[in-house]
Parts: sequence; structure tokens; C-alpha cells
Amino acid sequence: MGDESMKPLKGIRVLDLTNVLAGPFCCHQLAHMGADVIKVESPTGDLARQLGADPELNGKRMGVSFLAQNPGKRSISIGLKQAGGKRLFRRLVRSADVLVENFRPGVMDRLGLGFDVLKQENSQLVYCAISGFGQEGPLRDLPAYDQIIQGMSGIMSITGAPDTAPYRVGFPVSDTIGGMTAAFAIVSALAHGEDRKALFVDVSMLEATLATMGWVVSNYLIAGREPAPLGNENFTASPSGTFTTGNGLINIAANKQEQFEAVCRVVGKPELIGDDRFATRQARLEHRFELKGIIEDAMQGDSAEHWVAAMNGAGVPAGPVLTVPQVLAHPQIAGRGMIGEFTQVPGVGRDIRLLRTGIKLDGKPPKVDTPPPRLGEHTEEILRELGLGDAEIEDLRKDGLL
Repeated sequence: MGDESMKPLKGIRVLDLTNVLAGPFCCHQLAHMGADVIKVESPTGDLARQLGADPELNGKRMGVSFLAQNPGKRSISIGLKQAGGKRLFRRLVRSADVLVENFRPGVMDRLGLGFDVLKQENSQLVYCAISGFGQEGPLRDLPAYDQIIQGMSGIMSITGAPDTAPYRVGFPVSDTIGGMTAAFAIVSALAHGEDRKALFVDVSMLEATLATMGWVVSNYLIAGREPAPLGNENFTASPSGTFTTGNGLINIAANKQEQFEAVCRVVGKPELIGDDRFATRQARLEHRFELKGIIEDAMQGDSAEHWVAAMNGAGVPAGPVLTVPQVLAHPQIAGRGMIGEFTQVPGVGRDIRLLRTGIKLDGKPPKVDTPPPRLGEHTEEILRELGLGDAEIEDLRKDGLL
């Protein structure tokens, strides 16, 4: 099993009732930290099993979208709508520390498996409900997907340039933020240890997304400045944003006076330092596009690679604008253990590579030991851990509960 310091959540059992992304991403983090994550699936399984860019894997119910967030978990299939399935699930809850679900508010209550019921089975259960809008309020009953939340949170209103916004962020950022927020709340609750009492954790994807927009929102709340789309420009400083070169794009973040002056010298325009249009931070913000044009003209004689090296060499933070394949192949990522590999994955029939968490513990990236599970793959194993014998398991199968 490897170094136990790499598994700080070892001994914690998590019941993952979630689908698609926000909840599975949350439990993905917990699994990498050593938790025993049991994915409790309906007979049809997590919808993500049928999603992704590989139609063959979708047909096998091992879609890429599922594979990405579910390594290290075990899968049990239980029909929760039947009385026998409910009894079996309550028995499973007694063995758990955490339950995570991302149904619409009220679904678990209607199943007779809500928090008030389950805390009677387990007085220390951390019950985390992830939803679009939270468990109360006028929108609580509405379905919510990532793009809905992006639009309602204000993210889209400030993404893109003035002539192209509103734009959606190119990955499910609100789902991911909701999952990360939930994981943080769960481990905070677990910090109470054996003294903890059953706790209901209510995670709103809309509110979690807003919480990550701190500077933008605070500029409105405190300074009365309504956020606006600026494209690839940094709203706090200039020259700071994306710049064209003779070959490729780079990002420059010259947030300090000395960094601005260094940029001027690097591009061969030291006279800009004393130019009244650019002499102060506020002046540079007011004349940002004039300044940007001058700098871009000066950088046409060489490549992005050259200017990134020159800027960083002069103490100015700068980096290339990469594609996903380029960043995955970059030595900074390839050399830090960010990508894990599983060979000949059952149900997939080939090797797969997946992202880990971006965290290191004592210099090592946390890993999971097993690949993403097939639907119901560990049903019998988990039932035996609960003390069920062959005859009981066979009866459950005959009743269509597994």
C-alpha cells in the first residue's frame, strides 16, 4: 500500500452517491488522500460512464468522463428505491464516516434516506450535499449544470473581450470549484475526530463559485466598481496580460514599478519609463492599450520562447500560452508525478493515464492503488465486509436489489 504518510485519510470510509463531476471530483480528492471511497451506484450507473470523447468506452460504460474522476474507488450497485435496497444502504451507512450526494434538494428525503434518518443510523456521519443553489432559497429545486452556474455567477459576464463577452470558461469550472469546496468542508468536519457529531454540510455551487471570485466581487462590494470583461488583460496592472510576439503568445505579469521598468529595458524601449502616459500605475492602467501596442511592436523581432526567457531573466514573471498537449508534455508537469498510469484497465482493455491532485506530501504525490471501477465491481466484496453471507447475497440478487 506504500507510505502511510501519503494516506492521511486512511481508515475513513466515504459513500459516494454522486454523479458526473462536482461530487465525483470531491471524492476523487478524498480517495487520493487515502479514504476508502465506495461509489454507490444505481443499476444504470453514474451518467459519466456514458460521457467522453471515446464512443467505444461510452458503450462499455467506462467513459472518459467517468475514468477521469473515479480511480481508487470501489463500486457497489444498489437499488435505493426498493425497501430491501434501503435497508441494505442503511447498513452500509453504519460503517461509513462520510456520505456525499449531489441530487437535487429533497431527493434523499423522498427516498427515506435523508440526513435526519441516516444520523439515527450513524451519530457521527458527515453528510455532504452538493447542489446548484443550496438546500434553501427560491432556486433550490431547480436543476443546475456547470454552464448554468457560470452564467448566473457572473463568471461569463467578465470572460472574453468587451466585444465577445459573455463567454463560458472552457472547462467545467463551477463543477470543479463545488467539488473542491465540498472536499475542504468534509476534511474540516473530520478534524473533530471521534468527538464529532453528525453534521449536515450544504454546498452551493453558485455560492462556492462566487467565493472564488473574491477580488472581482470585492471591487464592486467595496469600491462600487462593476466588473467588466477585459479579455486577456489583467485588471490590476499594466503591462500585464497576453502579448503577441514574432512567433507565439506570452503572458507577462508586470505588477510592480520595477517590473514595468524591466519590461521597457528588455524590449529595448527604456524611454517609456519616463513617459508621462506610463509613469505611474494608474497612468499605465488608463493608457494600457497604447503601452501594449508599443511593447508588442517591439517583440515582433523574436519568438515567444526568447521573450519568456528574457523577461524572467530580468525578474519579470512571464510564461508561454500553451495547449493542453503542450503543458502535459512540459518537463514541469511530466517530472512531478502529476499524471498517473494504469495498465490494461478492466472494462477498458488498454492502458490509461489520468491526472492526480496537484498536491505533494513530503515531496511525493498522493496516489490511488486501483483504476476506476466497473459498475458494481466490488458489490460482493463490500457486502461481505458488512457481514453478509452467500445466501443473503444471493437473495438480494434474486430480489433485483444489486
